[in-house]
Amino acid sequence: MAKMKAAVLHGINDLRIEEVDMPTVTSDEQVLIRIRAVGVCGSDIHYYREGRIGRFVVKEPLILGHECAGEVVEVGRAVKGLKPGDKVAIEPGVGCRRCKYCHEGRYNLCPQEKFMATPPTHGAFAEYVVWDGDFVFKLPDETPYEAGALCEPLAVALHAVNISEMKPASTVAILGCGPIGLALIQAVIASGASNVIATDIYSLRLNKALEMGATRVLNAKEVDVVSAILEATNGEGVDVVFEAAGSVVTQRQAFSVVKSGGVIVLVGMTPEDKNEVPLLDLITREYQVRGILRYANSYPQAVAFTATGRVNLLPMVTHRFPLEKAVEALELADTRKDEAIKVMVTMD
Repeated sequence: MAKMKAAVLHGINDLRIEEVDMPTVTSDEQVLIRIRAVGVCGSDIHYYREGRIGRFVVKEPLILGHECAGEVVEVGRAVKGLKPGDKVAIEPGVGCRRCKYCHEGRYNLCPQEKFMATPPTHGAFAEYVVWDGDFVFKLPDETPYEAGALCEPLAVALHAVNISEMKPASTVAILGCGPIGLALIQAVIASGASNVIATDIYSLRLNKALEMGATRVLNAKEVDVVSAILEATNGEGVDVVFEAAGSVVTQRQAFSVVKSGGVIVLVGMTPEDKNEVPLLDLITREYQVRGILRYANSYPQAVAFTATGRVNLLPMVTHRFPLEKAVEALELADTRKDEAIKVMVTMD
């Protein structure tokens, strides 16, 4: 059997570049793709550092990476609209297509969903992957592979915007300017937000937030974020708050800066599974709190926004590494948040 290189996680802090069996198309609905770019995600770091995320535990060697784009090599006979040589973005989560959640179009909630780099499904820190053709999206030839890979965090952001039911001309707060927060900035602007306030504790990320369209940025180390946002909104709060930092502190801030009748969308995942919620405040001010899990049905939107240039996430790519240096890529993304935003693994 043909071999390929892949970054395989064997245990905590034990990622190895190895020769593994190259995957093959085994059904008429599958596509073989040569991977060209993969973004390092927080989930990759969690698996690398802790060997698990919640109930998902790495028990067998696992190829990491799920923010990916590449070139079609082979298509199954039933695959429509794709051919060898096509540049594509890959949606990394596929539902079973049979359960009630899949039938409702909420396949991200499918109990049998397979998701790249989530045990037991291998990911895309590899030279090739085989994936379901209906979750592979063609990109224009001129679209960079890295932009295709960034459709994944953009899909998260667009799903959050869709869940929020944000109205045009809304005032929005985005708490946390990591890759998802920066993607949210462009997603809410593309969806009609008129005023975007972004917060973080790293100046690099706040400067990038301004570059990507934020109206105002606040350094949470230097100012009281809650007071500043309330002052900027005449004491009312914002229409929609997106919590994208995944911290208990920013979650609590979200409840304090949302206006009465507004919406909070919890996007980030905290290490803690519980937090205090001001229920009486929620009831008497009638705002709503909504959570999201990844995305469903937002990949076509992400691909379209990327292909037309309406959204451009490439400025948040700060570092690039070849596959052979995947360990260095993970280490940098984890330990140097003051200088790294989106770290990309690229393959020629």
